[in-house]
Amino acid sequence: MSTENLQREEAIGKLKDMVDKTEIGMLCTFVPESDYPHAVPMSRQEVDENGHIWFLFSSESDTHAHLQQHNKLSLLYSDIKGYNFLSINGYGNISQDQSRIDSYWSKMLESWFEQGREDPRIRVLEVVPQEAHYWDNKTNKLVTFLKMAATAVSGAQLDIGRQGDLDL
Repeated sequence: MSTENLQREEAIGKLKDMVDKTEIGMLCTFVPESDYPHAVPMSRQEVDENGHIWFLFSSESDTHAHLQQHNKLSLLYSDIKGYNFLSINGYGNISQDQSRIDSYWSKMLESWFEQGREDPRIRVLEVVPQEAHYWDNKTNKLVTFLKMAATAVSGAQLDIGRQGDLDL
């Protein structure tokens, strides 16, 4: 696997592309009273032009309580169809920005917020990445496995993809 570190606009483009393809990520929050992260699946609403990732979530969630204590977080994305992975570390900003709530609102969210887009529990989470690392398969999963098997048998190093830091 080759290394390809990306800078600013190219890094943001890569992050946006990978998050948009995956949609659901594991959001990990941290609290002082635990040695382990708390992880929940989250569906992103948007990746903006700065590489910030936006979510809607509930003020009654453990995630909200944890971020009130400690705003550092991690996001993990796995695109198992394409065999691509992304790890993001950063911090979260919480708001009740009604224009974002209105913009992101969908019928599906009504299952979490029975009072609709006016539900007082709705919060907007802005994830501000501080560091990110990606693993990007150059081909599809099957070809990658075949290349890995050929490498194991022959000892020849075949390029199966690239990985690198995203300097956002």
